[in-house]
Amino acid sequence: MALTLSPHRAAALVRGFDASPAYEGLAGALALVIGDGRVPVGTRLPSERELAAALGLSRTTVTRAYALLRQRGFARARHGSGTYAHLSGRRRDVVDRVLVPLLDRPDLIDLGSAATSAPPGVAAALAGAVDDVTPYLGGHGYYPGGIPELQEAIAAHYEARGLPTSPDQVLVTPGALAAAAIVVHALTGPRDRVLVETPSYPNARRALAGHGATLVPNPVDEDGWDLATVAHAVRHARAGLAYLVPDFQNPTGHLMPAEQRERYAELLRAAGTVPVVDEAGQQLYLEDGEMPPPFATYHPGTVTLGSASKIFWGGLRLGWVRAPRDMVDDLVAARVALDLGTPVLEQLALARLLTGSDAVADAQRSRLREQRDALLAALAERLPDWRVGRPRGGLTAWCELPAPVATAFAEEAEQHGVVIAPGSQFDVEGRLESYVRLPWIRPVHELEEAVRRLADAWHEVGKRPVGPARARRLTVA
Repeated sequence: MALTLSPHRAAALVRGFDASPAYEGLAGALALVIGDGRVPVGTRLPSERELAAALGLSRTTVTRAYALLRQRGFARARHGSGTYAHLSGRRRDVVDRVLVPLLDRPDLIDLGSAATSAPPGVAAALAGAVDDVTPYLGGHGYYPGGIPELQEAIAAHYEARGLPTSPDQVLVTPGALAAAAIVVHALTGPRDRVLVETPSYPNARRALAGHGATLVPNPVDEDGWDLATVAHAVRHARAGLAYLVPDFQNPTGHLMPAEQRERYAELLRAAGTVPVVDEAGQQLYLEDGEMPPPFATYHPGTVTLGSASKIFWGGLRLGWVRAPRDMVDDLVAARVALDLGTPVLEQLALARLLTGSDAVADAQRSRLREQRDALLAALAERLPDWRVGRPRGGLTAWCELPAPVATAFAEEAEQHGVVIAPGSQFDVEGRLESYVRLPWIRPVHELEEAVRRLADAWHEVGKRPVGPARARRLTVA
């Protein structure tokens, strides 16, 4: 029996769509929630009359929106039955063969990478950027520092958080990972030491070590940052840089409180170590209240990395560095040895997103909050012997298993149709076999199904000896 989308739920999913013209905005919003799985393929959409009433629109507007939705391949009419969510074969095939090699498994739920689909508003920003690009077409198109509009928008973002920043302190990059590589290329040499949190994002470690630096582990435990341990690591490492993620640390989800940031900054300043602070998840606070101040508030020499991937969309491929002015020239010199800038069109789209209303970011946070709560509830119900905290934001739950079998469990989970990342991927020395990372990046119904399959896989792992591990999948976020 087909699922049915209620008119009130449909109205909530498309809330805030572009109303100029309304039928195009509504069609685009519906296409987005069908394309990213929030409305499963085969779901019966509300009737035109019902949806018009729920949205306060004319029936003609909804009729035109449904017609456009069918034309674009996101809906199909069944005579006498209604309109149903649909994806054409072409739309189903927009997957990457490197990240998802099992293309013969259409039911596979990929929780291996903590990357979300685009929220409503990103498509409109990209379309609007086409109108903004004309003045740039008469020039060379290379902007190693970033286009002025985006540098100004990023600087204003820091100003709003209480951190005075001028546009010339901002360097736009192809994501936060590229930003980290540029910083290491500029500020370290072969055999220099870099303090790196463990567990931590594996691709960040690779980027930090790519210029020949030696990585020194700096533990983050299940309760967060133990500053006594941090102090010991900082004193003995004699590191030039320290890479840390105080805002929803990947993979643990920890948020560093203000008093710890102040003390941590004092330790690094006393040791002469430059903080490289990754704020990729900074905008993903999912509770009421305010975030702690930026780490750079307590250490003016901080190099801060930012990203559009988490709050907006990874497909924009945009990040940035905010640095003290006396470092900027070195960063630009290192940057042009790696690439000459990021695409102008995507920069214009991000400038629109950052300078427009908060509706796009708010929609992303609302969706992630609902998905986080659903994932944690499903884990508590089906896997009660796991130890799972409740992160206040970010994208991931760091789950402690009752036994150190994470890699074997990840292999078994894949046989049950779920891709997950074992804890060993996030440890500098390949340990942490008692942990798995589970992101809440898919729609609620997929997360609940994923946990059901994971419970079955966990039951199977408990019935047999753990064998040798196979090769791991690539993780991009």
